[in-house]
Amino acid sequence: MATKTSDNKDSKSTAAPAADTASASPEKKTVTSVDNAKVDKNDMKSSPLHKFFVSALKDIYFAENAIIEALAEMQNAATTEELKEAFEDHQLQTQKHISRLEKVFKLIDETPEQKECKAIKGIIEEGQEIIKSTEEGSMTRDAALIIAAQKVEHYEIATYGGLAQLAITMGHDKAADLLEKTLQEEEDTDYDLTEIAETFINFDAEQED
Repeated sequence: MATKTSDNKDSKSTAAPAADTASASPEKKTVTSVDNAKVDKNDMKSSPLHKFFVSALKDIYFAENAIIEALAEMQNAATTEELKEAFEDHQLQTQKHISRLEKVFKLIDETPEQKECKAIKGIIEEGQEIIKSTEEGSMTRDAALIIAAQKVEHYEIATYGGLAQLAITMGHDKAADLLEKTLQEEEDTDYDLTEIAETFINFDAEQED
């Protein structure tokens, strides 16, 4: 029995270095940790979830650029100074959102590209129809424009909220922080538009003949 035990110890001690050299030789992978699981970054970039994430970023990148133009139209069409200023402020904010998205692309080692967003195109077209179908200088137009703008905000809120959670899941913490910052700003804008509508615009619109 004593002889067998010592033989086993000898075989284990000689096997150990072989295992060490095997693990040391092919190590050139970039590894990141996600929820205590180690994931190779190359494997992550080729995963279906990463590809969807990048596609969705391209979608909202297109949307933000389209929104800047739409906000200029809505600002020109608005009746009250309060709403004109709100659209102007959000236009400037949207430019920051575009810059932020470009940083997100860089953080995940992807090239910023736009992919046509049919959803935002439809929402913008609806806003353009509102301008055509409402009377210039009326409070009804402003009430309708606020609803059109909030539809844009709700699309962005849903998109940024989902993308931020995906970024967290995939370990893109810095990208997640940027996406969550934009999400908070979109929510604030939505709230501000509601405040403008409820303070006086909706009431004044209801009084119009």
